[in-house]
Amino acid sequence: MKSKISKSEEEWKKKLSPEEFHILREKGTEAPFTGKYVSFNKKGKYVCAGCGNELFDSNTKFDSHCGWPSFHDTKKEAVNLNDDNSHGMHRIEVTCKKCGGHLGHIFDDGPKPTGKRYCINSISLKFKDK
Repeated sequence: MKSKISKSEEEWKKKLSPEEFHILREKGTEAPFTGKYVSFNKKGKYVCAGCGNELFDSNTKFDSHCGWPSFHDTKKEAVNLNDDNSHGMHRIEVTCKKCGGHLGHIFDDGPKPTGKRYCINSISLKFKDK
């Protein structure tokens, strides 16, 4: 991974669409089953919509029927995991290690080999063909 990206909120507002800014910088969540990558099955890699950091490979994507793209593993050292106690519950937030953008949350109900489900907002991702 290249060095971390540090931008002001104004710089992020200029770079991102209003929807991307809401998800990535304000920790928003897109409505379930509305994202473009929920039923998307092309081969390639998923990168952060904010900075281009490579996050997930398509061979780790699976259909969890939860309404958001789900992956059972990340690229090595691509994300940070942070405690999230918002909305009256405890979850683990997934953020981009390079720019700090909010991606989604991780749960312990995924498939083998990891048993993890990275539940990620489509809008926080861009797809690159193999």
